[in-house]
Order: sequence, then C-alpha cells, then structure tokens
Amino acid sequence: MAVSANRLELLQIADAVAREKSIDRGIVIAAMEDAIAKAARSRYGAETDVHAEIEPKTGELRLSRHMLVSDVVENSSNQITVEDARKRHPAAQVGDTIADPLPPLEYGRIAAQSAKQVIVQKVREAERDRQYAEYKDRIGEVVNGVVKRVEYGNVVVDLGRGEAIVRRDEMLPREVFRNGDRIRAYIYDVRREPRGPQIFLSRTHPQFTAKLFAQEVPEIYDGIVEVKAVARDPGSRAKIAVISRDSSVDPVGACVGMRGSRVQAVVNELQGEKIDIIPWSPDIATFVVNALAPAEVSKVVLDEDKERIEVVVPDAQLSLAIGRRGQNVRLASQLTGWDIDILTEQEESERRNAEFESRTKIFVEALDLDEVVGQLLASEGFSSIEELALVDEKEIASIEGFDEENARELQERAREFIAKQESELDEKRKELGVSDDLRDVPGVTGKMLVAFGENDVKTVEDLAGCATDDLTGWTERKDGETKHEKGYLDGLGVTREDAEAMIMQARLKAGWVTEEELAAMAAASQESSADEPAETA
Repeated sequence: MAVSANRLELLQIADAVAREKSIDRGIVIAAMEDAIAKAARSRYGAETDVHAEIEPKTGELRLSRHMLVSDVVENSSNQITVEDARKRHPAAQVGDTIADPLPPLEYGRIAAQSAKQVIVQKVREAERDRQYAEYKDRIGEVVNGVVKRVEYGNVVVDLGRGEAIVRRDEMLPREVFRNGDRIRAYIYDVRREPRGPQIFLSRTHPQFTAKLFAQEVPEIYDGIVEVKAVARDPGSRAKIAVISRDSSVDPVGACVGMRGSRVQAVVNELQGEKIDIIPWSPDIATFVVNALAPAEVSKVVLDEDKERIEVVVPDAQLSLAIGRRGQNVRLASQLTGWDIDILTEQEESERRNAEFESRTKIFVEALDLDEVVGQLLASEGFSSIEELALVDEKEIASIEGFDEENARELQERAREFIAKQESELDEKRKELGVSDDLRDVPGVTGKMLVAFGENDVKTVEDLAGCATDDLTGWTERKDGETKHEKGYLDGLGVTREDAEAMIMQARLKAGWVTEEELAAMAAASQESSADEPAETA
C-alpha cells in the first residue's frame, strides 16, 4: 500500500492531532518529520543521515541527505572528503555539514507502519510532558473527574486533560465508585514515571476538608477566615480550627453557614463525616480546651519542653473527653500538635495528695523533721531539698510558725544533707570509673556523673561524642501513638538546650572546637531560633 498524502492533508492531520491531544502543533510536525526520515532511511540505507522537513505553512515536504566533511572518510554513506565538498561548496571546511536534496519517495506498507509508530510514540511523549507540566504545580488543589475504571479497589479518574488515580487507602471507608460516577478529590502528589506522569488523588487527606470549606465558605476563599489546622479520622470525624482576621466576622459561624448549610455541604461530600469547627487560639492551653469540645475542662497543666499538656476534666466528662475508642482526644492531639493526658478531678486530687505525701516524706526523712513541719514545707510549695537550701532565708522565716532561727537551722540541715549526698555520688562516680575531668564540665552534676557512668560515658571525649538525643531521649509520634526513647539523663530535669550546652563544653574541653567556633555556633543557633516563626498548630 503506497502512502501519498498531499501537502494540505499533512497539515490537516497535524492540526487534528494537536487539538485532540492538547499539544503544540510544532511538536506533531516535528514527529512527522522524524517518522518520514526514518522511513526514508529504510530506502537509502540505515547509516544514511536523512532529514525530512515539512514547511509549516504550505505543507511542502523536502528530503535531504546530510554529509559530514572529513579529512578521512570512514563511511561514505554519511561522510565526504574536503575536496569533494569544495566542488559543491568552495568554502567548505572540515567539520561542516553538506546537505544534498533527495527525490520524494513513495512509502510502502512497512515503511508507513514504521512511520506511524514513530509519530504515535513522539505524540505520546509530548502528551505526557504536557500533562506533567500542567499538573505538577497543581498539588494542593481539589479537582473534579469521572471514574474511568476501578482496578483492585483503586479508582482511575479521567480529569479531561489527564488521568489520575485514587488508591484504595486514600478512599473513605465503605465508599464505592462505579464507572461513570463523578468524583471530587485532592491532588497530593504528581510524579514522573516510566509509563508517564502519575497524578495521585486523595479523599482522606486533611487538606481535602480544608479545601472543601474554601469552596463552600466565601470568607475562607477571600482570606478573611483562615483554616489553621485540620485533623481527620476519615469517614468518621474531623476537627478543623479556624481564625478570623476581621473581628466583626465569626469564623465558626461563617463555616457553619445559615442553618448549617455550608458545613452540611462538606459533610455530604465526605459521606456523613462529622465535623467539629473550633476557634483557633495562639494560647495553647485555650486551643487545647477548645479542641477537646464538646467535653468541659476544669484545669490544664503545660509542659512546654516536652510539648505535653495535662487536662483535668470532671468525672462525668471523662468518656466524652476521650471519645469513642479515644477518637476525641486523638484528634485534639493531632490538631494541636501536643500530647494530651486526660485525668479526672478525682485522679488529679489523688495524685496531688500522693505528691504532697512524697515531698513531706522526703523532708521528714532527709532533714529529721516532725511530720507537721514537713507537711508545712510541702504545702508552701517546696519540692526538693536543693530548693530549700538555695532559697532566701527570709522566705522560710516568713512561713507562719517559723522564725529566723528555725529557717537558719533548716537550711543548715539541708546543706549538710546535700553535701553528704554529693559525697556519696562522688564515691559512686569513682567506682564507675568516671574521670575527674568530666566532673569539671560546666552544667554537669553529681547525679549526672553517676548516670553517665551507668551508660558508659566516662571521659570528656565520650561526652563530646554524644548527640543531644543520647542525653535527653526523643519522642516520636506516628499514627496518633507516641513512642518515647529514654536518654541517659532522663528524670534529671535536663532540657535539650542544657544537654546541647554540656556537649559543646565537652567538645571545647576535648579540643574538638575552639572558643571562637563555639561562640560562632552559639550565635548562629540564636539567630536561627529568632528567625523561626512562632510554633502554631
């Protein structure tokens, strides 16, 4: 079968393919040129450098053979001597390319099939490049599409100008789609892959909820109301924290809408997923209280170093605060970014009493006091012998029933106890083989030296080689669960900043860094912490 497309037909075919595949017409014409050149090489020889050129306006086809000008001709199919080249072009030099026109060809069936494959491949590559370029900057958008097919629970979606996939684990529980169904989802990733760009969609991503609210609530779209955080248990419940930049606009009311119309539209799209809309607050304690709604909170206690918050609720509110299978407290923790411990008022009271008794016992046994005196010190807020020894004497004397003489006697006993304890710790430190040099590192205490010895940190070099996590441990949050790995100094009240300072001092003492380098690192650390935005949920 001979192919004899005239000039006009070539351009019409190029225009049609470009429109259908949404790619540039020039790319299609370039693919045709490559295909025709490949077919011509089957006629003139595979090693012949044949080029085809289609005039974009008229459709005129020109074939030419390119010859490289060389001193020594190794292949006469694509090389020519300088002498022969100068017969045609007097100014020809070594390295130039001479183009010889070739007569037009009639293409047989095999050549035409080969040309078609080249065109199809080039057009497909161009289509993939166009699709990737179009969607790579659309990560974070919500798109609408039509279900094209369902494969092993994964849904392939036709977006009109591309195909996307919703994997089974990115679908809402018990959600079923069939061919032809309309679907709305969130683009969370676009990747280049050998078989073409893959567009990954999700209906379980927390930001999908935020984007749906932006579509339903004009105030969010306009930037008056901002969604600060979202936590989801897909298909079951979600919490969304919002804040208003305009004091006259209620952020929660704007998201709920008249008679709940706006939030109901989002709930319907998420197959009935219940949504709690709460006001965001820069004060973490207030934010956590809001996040635990509808449960009522009596008291909160913050531990900012560990990003942990203790919440006390009335006994009757415990099950509501925890939620079904821990859902309410888990979502509140995800929303705020803090670990949340929930206690009832009774549990908190029992624990407070236990702590009071423990502190009283420490004072009575360590300082040889009457129980009433120990209770008095504990009730005044003293929690350790060290605190009692270091406080101003007048502060102890001001306690009802105490005078200056009592205060002086108490502090003397406290200092004697600390000195005895330090002596015992020093003996234990020596038994463990911890060097004297390590004792001289600023910030290191006797208890720390014993803890170091028990963990095989016995010299300044050993401490210099430690990481901050080795000393303080680390906390890992994954899938709503918290895992804490203990550090060498766990329970000794050492912060990450304290641990880092000790390690740097050890490195200075070991000669690993100079004082100038240490000062420069400290300044850089302060600058980076100053530049970081305040942490929000």
